[in-house]
Amino acid sequence: MTRFVWLAAGLLAAGAAPALASPCGDRIAKLEGPVKDLAKEAISANTSGKATASARGGQGVTESGGSPSAEAASPEKSAEAGQGGDKAMQAKVALDEARTADKKGDAKACGEAVDRAQKQVDSAP
Repeated sequence: MTRFVWLAAGLLAAGAAPALASPCGDRIAKLEGPVKDLAKEAISANTSGKATASARGGQGVTESGGSPSAEAASPEKSAEAGQGGDKAMQAKVALDEARTADKKGDAKACGEAVDRAQKQVDSAP
C-alpha cells in the first residue's frame, strides 16, 4: 500500500511540474480574459438583430407593415461583429496552440502562439 501511495505521489508530482507557472503560461493566463471578452462582444453585437426579429415575429409585425426597431443592429455593427468573432476564434486557436507548446516545454513555439493571439486581440474592432 505504501508503494502505491509513493507511486501516486510521484506521478502527480511529475504531471504537475509542467503545470507550474511558466513565463509563457503566465502570458496565456493574462490573455484568456480579453479573448473571452472579445468573443462575448462579438456574439452580443451579432445577435441583436436576431432578438429584434424574434420580437417582431412574436408581435406579428412583418417587414412591409412594421416599423424598424431601434434595437436592430446596423449593417456596419454586424460586419464589425463578424470581424470580432473571427479575431476571437483565431486568438482562441493561438492560445490553444500556446498551451500545447507550453506543456511540451517548447518556450519558443509557445511565445510565438501567444504573440499571434495578442495580435488578434489588439487588431479586433
